[in-house]
Order: sequence, then C-alpha cells, then structure tokens
Amino acid sequence: MDFLQAIILSVVEGVSEFLPISSTGHLVLASQLLHVAQTEFVKSFEVIIQLGAILAVVVLYGKRLLENKKLWPKIIAAFVPTAIIGFALYKLIKHFLLGNTAVTLWALLIGGIVLLFIEKFYKEQPHHLEKAENLSYKKAMVIGLVQSISVIPGVSRSAATILGGLFVGLKRKTAVEFSFFLAIPTMAAATGLDLAKSSFGFTSQEWGVLTVGFVGAFLTALLAVKYFLRYIEHHSFVAFGLYRIMVAIVFWLMIVR
Repeated sequence: MDFLQAIILSVVEGVSEFLPISSTGHLVLASQLLHVAQTEFVKSFEVIIQLGAILAVVVLYGKRLLENKKLWPKIIAAFVPTAIIGFALYKLIKHFLLGNTAVTLWALLIGGIVLLFIEKFYKEQPHHLEKAENLSYKKAMVIGLVQSISVIPGVSRSAATILGGLFVGLKRKTAVEFSFFLAIPTMAAATGLDLAKSSFGFTSQEWGVLTVGFVGAFLTALLAVKYFLRYIEHHSFVAFGLYRIMVAIVFWLMIVR
C-alpha cells in the first residue's frame, strides 16, 4: 500500500464509519478497486484507522462525555458483549471474515433490506428515551449484543448499534448518538487487540502509512459526524438501505462474476 492509497482509504473510512453502510465493508471493496492486496498489514490498517475516525467523536463530544457520569456505565455495559465476542472470534475475524468480498457483499445486501424493513414498521413514540443515560443496563447490553453482529464485514457497526437502540426504545437521534459513543471503547479495544496480536511489528514505511490513514480518517470523520446528525433529524434510513443494496449488486457484477 502506498501513501495515495492510504489517503483514499482514510477518506472512505472517515465518511462511512458513522453511516449505517459499513466502513469495514467499504474499505474491503475500495481496496479491491485500488488493487490493494489483503495482506495482514492491510487488514490491520483497516482496523486501526477506524480508531482515527472514532477520535472525532471524542473531540466533538468530549465535554459531554466528561460531564455526564451516568452515561459511561451504560456505554461500558453495551461494550461488554462485543468485547467478549470480538476477543473470542479474533482469529476467525482477522483471517477469514476481513477481506472476504463475498461475505461483505451479502452482509451489505441483507443489511440494506433490514434497514428498509425497519423503516417501514418503525414509528417513534413519545415514550421513547431521549437520553441514553436513562437506559437500563439490560437494554444497554442488548444494544451491545446486536452491535457484536458487526464483526462480520459489511454488517456495519453503526447500523447494528442504531437498530439495537431503536429496538430497546431509544429515539432515532439518541440511538445515533449512542452508536457514536459506543464506538469509542469498541474501536479502542479492537485497535489495541490488533496491535498486541501483531506485536507492533510494522516497518517504518508501514507506520508512516498508518499515520497518514489515521489522521485522514480523523479529519474526514469530523465533517461526517456533523452531517449525519443533521441529516437524520429530517430523514429516515431508507436512502442508506437502498444504497447498500445498490452497492452490493454493482460490486457483485463487477468483481465476483
């Protein structure tokens, strides 16, 4: 992977991380288009730069996260199921799921259909929670359990978390924000685990590529988070569902056939 490819992939990551379209899936597909081979380093790159995007949430919501002491226990409760499943299935995720185009495309397609299905039947009610800190620990863990499905590339961590939030009774905007917050420990743990497993064994050139990708994802995500929140206040997830289905079909015709 060269620096230009790293910049392009970092923009893809920053834009797609918080949208319900699967950043990992888009990184896998973008790597295919750029002819970037799915080496162990590239798989690590695709995990680690996601933390760069997540740091945008820390910058944008840092004050709220520091001041709201009731929110963090709910975030940690939601993080636990994903941490257990992610750690237990690390080898399967790293060596089989990541970089698997067929798995990614099927997950994008099915996820798009699920989004359309949810939008058809979901109706926000006055009693739905407006503050994530008012979640019960049981409901927070249900969200985390749903999020754990996103270990499959193409599912979308953001989409899984948002749909989990809607399922347990969060308002749409609240579910989106909670998906932002839950990403912090989730991706910090994923990055830490990957670095530990790889024993930090990257070359100086690879560290340079990682740095470019990390910073690029962070800067792009700063813009994407603000846009997504404004968008979701006035629109449904239908456009994202249709987009996922379209991408899955187009890439299937271009790459798999």
